[in-house]
Amino acid sequence: MKGEMKIGENNLDADTIEQIKKDLLKKREEILSELKSITNADGTNNRVKFPEYGDKADENAQEIDEYTTNLATDKLLEKTLRDINNALDRMEKGTYGVCKYCKKSIGKKRMLARPVASTCVECKTKLQNSI
Repeated sequence: MKGEMKIGENNLDADTIEQIKKDLLKKREEILSELKSITNADGTNNRVKFPEYGDKADENAQEIDEYTTNLATDKLLEKTLRDINNALDRMEKGTYGVCKYCKKSIGKKRMLARPVASTCVECKTKLQNSI
């Protein structure tokens, strides 16, 4: 596999990357299905659906509550979908498991724990401490 690093046992091997890829593809399908259930996903308009329960005050309150919950869910799902697509893209380019800042191996344990990671623990810690 392109970009497979061979320096030490902490690096990813082709079998591990392939398993992670399968898991990411499965997760992507789940997210797309969930997005479809809360949005008007017609290819041009992916806006969150506004539920219609009726005209009474308690029904209106329930509609607004569900709508705001779905907006937050949509935002989280879209971000997760972007992260998954970016990870799959890095796999195709042969840069999966390589830190985008220091260009060192991210490490197998981190990639298994967070398959969409694009930074090593050291760089991520530096970024978080600089905020």
